[in-house]
Amino acid sequence: MNKLNPPSPIRVFDWDLAWCLRLNRYSAHSAIAVFFKHISRLGNGRFWYTLIALIALFEGASAWLPLFHMLLTAGAGVLIYKALKLRTLRPRPYQVHQAVVLGERPLDHFSFPSGHTLHAVLFTVMLGYHFPALLPLLLVFTSLVALSRMVLGLHYPTDVLAGAFLGGGLGVMGLWIF
Repeated sequence: MNKLNPPSPIRVFDWDLAWCLRLNRYSAHSAIAVFFKHISRLGNGRFWYTLIALIALFEGASAWLPLFHMLLTAGAGVLIYKALKLRTLRPRPYQVHQAVVLGERPLDHFSFPSGHTLHAVLFTVMLGYHFPALLPLLLVFTSLVALSRMVLGLHYPTDVLAGAFLGGGLGVMGLWIF
């Protein structure tokens, strides 16, 4: 491939589908499927809101302003990813490919971008900046959330990469603005 020519959309689609199928195969193992189902549910907000409440409780008033800024930034993330989903209307992998096994009920109909991943990365960037001792836990959990979305047949890898890119960008912008 010539360095000046980007990969064709067909190659990207083939890569995306191949990795989607490869990762989704792990959901055939019930223990793995149950594990990632729980991770995905925690990544839907339970983990983040519990962690924010615990930080507010144990760190006191000094943590409230950074946590409030983070929640405002996360709200902007919701608006952006919902707008993108409604503009792109990309169906989820399990809706298009019979070989993809659905491992968890989706929260909405569309795939691009991954909102779970967007928020996991956003929270990791912002919490990691303000509370660096939490960074090892945050990085592991965020990686598992991103992986869960593909293993469960809910997202293509490009959905997860886009969510991570948007979440990282929003997290950095949130830190810069606030």
